[in-house]
Amino acid sequence: MADHDLSGFEKSTFTHDGATRRILRRGTGPAVIVMAEIPGITPKVIEFAEHVAAAGCTAVLPVLFGEPGRDADAGAVGRSSAGRYMASSLWRVCVSREFTLLATGRSSRVVQWLRALAAAEHERCGGPGVGAVGMCLTGGFALAMATDERLVAPVLSQPSLPLACTASRAGAIDISPEDLAVVRGRCERDGLQVLGLRFRGDRLVPGDRFDHLRRELGDAFVAIELDASAANPQSALAPHSVLTEHLIDEPGQPTRQALDTVLDLFRTRLLGERPAPAV
Repeated sequence: MADHDLSGFEKSTFTHDGATRRILRRGTGPAVIVMAEIPGITPKVIEFAEHVAAAGCTAVLPVLFGEPGRDADAGAVGRSSAGRYMASSLWRVCVSREFTLLATGRSSRVVQWLRALAAAEHERCGGPGVGAVGMCLTGGFALAMATDERLVAPVLSQPSLPLACTASRAGAIDISPEDLAVVRGRCERDGLQVLGLRFRGDRLVPGDRFDHLRRELGDAFVAIELDASAANPQSALAPHSVLTEHLIDEPGQPTRQALDTVLDLFRTRLLGERPAPAV
């Protein structure tokens, strides 16, 4: 794919607690905060946002790192260019105090800013609440954002933090015990549902992490775990990004069915539609 010129997206900024970031927005209806994976808001992430907008929601993309619209596909831009861009974005995250890469039992500081963004977008867009999708490094952010009762449709796509370099980190996720207890209470009291997606065998998202979420949240955690063979073979990367780089956007494909499940969650929780019948 070529770089995306961001046409069709409204551009603005949002400021909270002294931090100002750029925002891309598309669509109408209740807001869904779409948090990109490393290296940033690629054309594939933009395609996902377009699906969200087509479903009847407002896709809101905060620029947390990277250059919005820049293509990171090694097959399109070359391995060296893609690798440099990936390394540059990751380095900026590593030196930022707002992201927690290794520590367990801690929510990243940037989550406070994201909660404020979700609250502002709920006031702006209306509806019964807000959805959120985190991907890879931002995957767990959607869970930590769910301490706010306005967040009614959290999606954790390949949540990769903390980096699983030890057994304890492999069986944890980047949320503080206090925040997790609040989310668990919402699941028990309000029927909050948390959706998680991963490829089996993905070293960045160990199965122990989803087992941990099942123990903590019970039936409120709904896991979609796909075989590696379901990933788009045209990607130069190992199976990882369920909704973007490894999506095969064709009817009947497991990754497309996973995408449809995410969109159905937004339709039911944000738009009040009935769940689609099982095929």
